[in-house]
Amino acid sequence: MTWDRQINLKTPAQIKIMREAGRINAAVLAAVKERLQPGVTTIELNAAAEEVLKSHGCTSPFKGYGNPPFPASITVCINDEMVHGIPHPKRKLKEGDIVSVDCGTIYEGFVADSAFTAGVGRISPQAARLLEVTEGALYAGVEKMRKGNRTGDISAAIQSFVESRGFHVTREYTGHGVGRKMHEGPQVPNVGIAGTGTLLRPGMTIALEPMVLAGTHETRVLPDKWTVVSADGSLTAHFEHTIAVTEGDPLILTVL
Repeated sequence: MTWDRQINLKTPAQIKIMREAGRINAAVLAAVKERLQPGVTTIELNAAAEEVLKSHGCTSPFKGYGNPPFPASITVCINDEMVHGIPHPKRKLKEGDIVSVDCGTIYEGFVADSAFTAGVGRISPQAARLLEVTEGALYAGVEKMRKGNRTGDISAAIQSFVESRGFHVTREYTGHGVGRKMHEGPQVPNVGIAGTGTLLRPGMTIALEPMVLAGTHETRVLPDKWTVVSADGSLTAHFEHTIAVTEGDPLILTVL
């Protein structure tokens, strides 16, 4: 796949639409985050997300995506599950879990995509540090999303931030362009070399998503063909925002 051929520069009017999609997506995630309590099932989190999406006349690009079709509007991952976890009526949250939730929103034909990881009640010091580092890596990447930089500058910033703090970034799963489709160019890995890759231009909209593991960078996919877990069973975390490259500072679209 040649990702660069799929880059679609957005007009200011289109970025304004994506900003509204991002605001709705942030509202969805906020509603889910409020429900992170012991005993809550992951399918209840999905129901909360769908309620907010429906109230805005929106849908998620996740539902029905792929083969086999993804069955829910959000992904929910617990502890060693890194991404693409399927909500389930029998999967209950427990005190001390860390939970990653990823959601996309389609609004007026454009997609916003973001994710967070948070604790259920009191979490371990290692888990708290993992969340702090993963979120920090996201903003280290955002800072590099400036006109004239390259995708490798983003990737290198994320990798350096994480690895200098004793954690690991995934090799297989990446950030990506987003717009009329959930996955557009350019591809933005979480590892890379500064000064290489695709040139950043105003109008690019990219979902950056550091996926960080406490043990090693290795992962595996569960038999459901969706859920990605750490190969060694160690904790993982995931943060994501959709950001627009502008003539000036990076513009985070997926905030309230």
